[in-house]
Amino acid sequence: MYSIFVRRERKMKIYFISLGCAKNKVDSEMIIGLLEKNKNLLVEDPREADILMVNTCAFIESARKEAIDTILDLASYKTENKKLIVVGCLSQRYYDEITKLIPEVDRFIRIDEYGDITTILNGVLNSNFKGHISPLDKHVGTPNYMRYIKIAEGCLNRCAFCAIPLIRGRLNSRTIESITDEVRIAVSEGAYEINLISQDTTKYGYDLYHKNAIVDLLKSVCSIEGDFRVRLLYLYPDIVTDELIDFIKNNHKVMPYFDIPIQHSEDKLLDLMKRRGNREYLINLCHKIRKEIPNAILRTTLIVGFPYETREDVNNLLDFMSEIKFDRLGAFTFSSEEGTLAATYPEEISEDEKQRRYELVMQRQEEISEGLMATAMGKEIDCFITGYDENEFMYTARNYAFAPDDVDGMIYVAAKDEHELGDRIKARIVDYDAYSFTAEEV
Repeated sequence: MYSIFVRRERKMKIYFISLGCAKNKVDSEMIIGLLEKNKNLLVEDPREADILMVNTCAFIESARKEAIDTILDLASYKTENKKLIVVGCLSQRYYDEITKLIPEVDRFIRIDEYGDITTILNGVLNSNFKGHISPLDKHVGTPNYMRYIKIAEGCLNRCAFCAIPLIRGRLNSRTIESITDEVRIAVSEGAYEINLISQDTTKYGYDLYHKNAIVDLLKSVCSIEGDFRVRLLYLYPDIVTDELIDFIKNNHKVMPYFDIPIQHSEDKLLDLMKRRGNREYLINLCHKIRKEIPNAILRTTLIVGFPYETREDVNNLLDFMSEIKFDRLGAFTFSSEEGTLAATYPEEISEDEKQRRYELVMQRQEEISEGLMATAMGKEIDCFITGYDENEFMYTARNYAFAPDDVDGMIYVAAKDEHELGDRIKARIVDYDAYSFTAEEV
């Protein structure tokens, strides 16, 4: 959950909460950018606000519950003159139901209404806002050393378990020129880590250029002068092409970090999930990446407890994990989502059994991670400062091997000097656990 605010003189006081993923965060940054452009004051206390806003997630049940709880909490601050506005995935997916369920909300704004958001806000607030939301004119809610750049909206895949296409629609890519302009601005403002995100980053550009254009985009972005690095997030495995691997291998500006959600290893489950590729393909792909780029980081996500999954399937998945040895791995228990194909499958696996399988997967990954982390002992690494841990009396840092938002752990650094956020330093690894390094500055 992000609470984003600035302290400047504005016309209206607005309290804004952004829930969900980094892609949602970018939407929030653009909406806040519009509000700032119209000279509004964003505050950190909802009691001070004239307008309460929340950008919601509706990907799975827990996200929907968090969104509704947050809306109801903000509703408790409402007064006769205080407006409550809800945007994002919950508004898009459950508009008819949610407007009846929570009448305290003055307006639910769907994602497909973002193009008219200025007109909608003017109607609700009796205001005179001008302009429109734009990725080139947003309020940056991340630390200055990093940016999230959303390169496309929507998705062409139709995975059986996923509601994203129902919420975000079909693929809608930005132009290479627009994205390059945004990256250029970010680099000029001091950003070192550029995270390119979308629902399926490998499919970028297919709607605009009638081909997968992610390498063309990378060529354009990497032509920008400056000291920065690019990270790709959300790569669909069967279109991680030789061309893409080769470009990452030969261009130092692209981090060798492969975030490839595979969901499962077993052909039967992959077919039921409507995922392209199979176990053999996944094994060959991972081995190819490691052969071509020995220092590559492989990250994935898995779903356990999917309908028709057997305990034998889980054992095979554990064996698969032991063979590949992913550097980073996250897992989820299956959540049946209304409107998806998987929601029509029989629910034969209990929540307790799903949780048992989840724990087996995460226990195996912890063992794998510890083994991989141990191989780095004594090595010197380049990293950048991300904060200071008051409890550990050490700086926190990341490098190419650790993605943002604590999804991968971090590096604790005993520093020789005082540092600012984003400072690049060299450190030697002196200790580790399954998810983090401890290092000393050299």
